Amino acid sequence: FSSTKPRARPPKPAPEPTQAPKAPAGQPGSKPDERRESRDLNKILKVIFRERDPDKLVSRFIAESTASERFRDKHRVYEVAVARLASFGRHDAIAAIIDSQKPFIEASNVGFAARLIRLCGRASMPSHAAAIFHDLPPKHKSHMTFNALLAAYVDASDFDALATAFQHILASHPTIVPTVYSYNILISALCQKPDLSAALDVITLMEKRGLTPDIISFKTLLNGFYNNDRFDDAEKVWDMIKERNVVPDAKIYYNAKLRGLVSQGRVEDAVALIERMQKEGPKPDSVSYNELIRGYCKEGRLNEAKKVYDDLIKNECTPNSGTFHTLVPHFLEAGELDRALSCCHEIFSRKCRVQCSLLQGVVTALIAASRMEEARRIVHLGRTNYYSRKRLRMPPHTRKDEGLKMPQPAGEDNDVEAETDSEDSVSYEDGYEEEEESKNAQ
Repeated sequence: FSSTKPRARPPKPAPEPTQAPKAPAGQPGSKPDERRESRDLNKILKVIFRERDPDKLVSRFIAESTASERFRDKHRVYEVAVARLASFGRHDAIAAIIDSQKPFIEASNVGFAARLIRLCGRASMPSHAAAIFHDLPPKHKSHMTFNALLAAYVDASDFDALATAFQHILASHPTIVPTVYSYNILISALCQKPDLSAALDVITLMEKRGLTPDIISFKTLLNGFYNNDRFDDAEKVWDMIKERNVVPDAKIYYNAKLRGLVSQGRVEDAVALIERMQKEGPKPDSVSYNELIRGYCKEGRLNEAKKVYDDLIKNECTPNSGTFHTLVPHFLEAGELDRALSCCHEIFSRKCRVQCSLLQGVVTALIAASRMEEARRIVHLGRTNYYSRKRLRMPPHTRKDEGLKMPQPAGEDNDVEAETDSEDSVSYEDGYEEEEESKNAQ
């Protein structure tokens, strides 16, 4: 033991407060409040998706969209709400939802305003869409909202109003500069009129204003002329295409011509054109064969349609939803249930999306023929391929049948509209809308 006095020691430093681990670079920290808000929002969305009472749907929607900016960023909930109210014929309720969003337009980006305008068009309310456009603040009156208004007129099939609006808006708003997409919508509208010369004049107008017509411009014109039995004028359009070196694949021209021949009931001419394509090129594709199948089915020549389908497979083309939506109803009508059933299995094996009603028609026919096990098999395959359990089902007469009601995957409605022959059909959208929204959002 030491006899000396102990030396005074300095106090120990207080421990530093424990810090939460930092999130990796480039990743925001996950806060409990944010996670809770996200869960709460998802619950709210589910409630609205499932609401079938129009008045409750409107009141819930307005309350939540008014309270939450994150809710207003959810495009899908707007589309579902408007589509459901439109199915009830409640245009007043749609107007209430749309009008409740107007106070948020000023502080939102231009995409929000364009979305409201398009929703009015999808609900067949073009006058409401026009009112929203005209009430927009100057900063939102751009080619994007202008295009949204034009597309709304097309959605509502109000082609005369579209042509009028195109002229008047550009005259009164010189800051709005139309794009190629704008003119393509105008061409599509003018092709719905008896006199197609105005549609052709749009090409000249575009070029005068320094814009280059694209493949959509000419595809729309080709289909317009062929569908109106103006084959000579369509040939002039084709000459314009070749002069401008716009189309890299002549298949577009031939498929448009096939569509025109079939629409005019000239099936034998369509057959001759297919044979010419097989010999001289370009080779027919699924769209080409689909047009011929439609032509034969229109004339009740189902055996010839089946041969064309076999040729389609033999020539290594892929049948698509357009193929099956043409053939299956005619097979059922002709009592060829085995052939319709074979098409259903082909649909599933190729992962081809069709409307539930097409598959349900086959299931109903199988039940009527007392082929219950085969019907259950189609329903089961439909469920495993995520078709709506409400639209594809067995009649729930027994516990065994009710057992086929498998859980529906996440999402409000897993049914899809049948694909058209999109690679060669003319649409006023053709992907432009999404492209333009993304550009303006940046």
